[in-house]
Amino acid sequence: MHLRRNGFIISAPSSGSGKTTITLGLLRAFRNRGLGVRSAKSGPDYIDPRFHEAASGAVCQTLDAWAMTPARIAALAGDDPLIVEGAMGLFDGAPPDGRGATADLARLLGLPVVLVVDAARMAQSIAPLVQGFQHHDPVVRIAGVILNRVGSPRHEKMLRDALTPTGLPVLGAVPRDASLTHPSRHLGLVQAQERPDREAFLDAVAQTMEAAVDLEALAALDAPVPAQNKSFRVPPPAQRIAIAQDAAFAFAYPHLLADWQAAGAEVRPFSPLADEAAPDADLIILPGGYPELHAGRLAANATFLKSIRNASQSTDIYGECGGYMTLGDGLIDAHGTRHQMLGLLRLETSFAARKLHLGYRNLNTAHGSFQGRWAAHEFHYATTVKADGPTLFKASDAEGTVLPDMGLRMDRTCGSFAHLIDQRLPD
Repeated sequence: MHLRRNGFIISAPSSGSGKTTITLGLLRAFRNRGLGVRSAKSGPDYIDPRFHEAASGAVCQTLDAWAMTPARIAALAGDDPLIVEGAMGLFDGAPPDGRGATADLARLLGLPVVLVVDAARMAQSIAPLVQGFQHHDPVVRIAGVILNRVGSPRHEKMLRDALTPTGLPVLGAVPRDASLTHPSRHLGLVQAQERPDREAFLDAVAQTMEAAVDLEALAALDAPVPAQNKSFRVPPPAQRIAIAQDAAFAFAYPHLLADWQAAGAEVRPFSPLADEAAPDADLIILPGGYPELHAGRLAANATFLKSIRNASQSTDIYGECGGYMTLGDGLIDAHGTRHQMLGLLRLETSFAARKLHLGYRNLNTAHGSFQGRWAAHEFHYATTVKADGPTLFKASDAEGTVLPDMGLRMDRTCGSFAHLIDQRLPD
């Protein structure tokens, strides 16, 4: 068995249908059969791609049809077989018109879509649901259906019989199994490196997919290989870049790091949680992550704190989301305990009273290491208690509505809650 060029997309009518679990099981199952499978995730996402990488053994790219140009998406997708996990429902994207939906990737890359349907609470009603997706957009080709959370053989037969008039193949029927769900927290799944049972979980999901899904039929799905145009690469913000990487600071996009390294920049990781000093660099980056879960430990890690404070006198420092909070004076955790942070920005943040901040952002700045126009996203529950000083970014949302300025800057240190996805090309 071999995967045809150029792969397929796993999508669903809505979030919570089981796309991630099924994708992980397929990636591990194909890997167990000796196939070189690559994967990608639609939309802004840091957590699912790390599970993809654990399942497949290969780097997982993020493909964001809102933030990235078609050329960038095609270059990251490549021309080798690719399994793409969609986000939300197939046609769900940013307001006002759904731009950035998984369907956009299907159109751009010409990939067939495998629709995962949570059938736990339906029988014959599955037919009009699937037919709606099948005929909604003729450019988006639904190649088959995987039934998920099927209750019994009788239930499976009812579903298959109902779908017969659609002409779409049922590529699998996955039984209901509570053990195949992920633990979660406020930003989504627990991170891949935090699950001690990760390998056992992936193997179990793969065994389920082997038994429940027609892997041969999936591997035979075909698609044209898109034309490869030269893709714009984001130039490195510095020649020597030190970047925090551990369970507290795990949210860095691989395509940006790859861009910088391809241009000759040196990217050196270090672990604040392990109390490592930041390597000598021209720029230190603290990415997003979950510092609020490790705030006490970070506040006690004197070597890490001292190295960043000392470097701030002569080195540019940038923080995103969790990294931004760590650059502030203090962080209040969910229990109401305040932890002293780096004190490089006049910023106090709190998780004691949570508030969701979510959405794509258009950013522009003339300051710091990331000058220019950027496509970004914001997703956090922190409340800003205090933010004093000059701001970093001019901001608007996906609909172009002007938002309050984002972030802070002080001396050579700056940051914001936004995660940068890609640089916007000049108009």
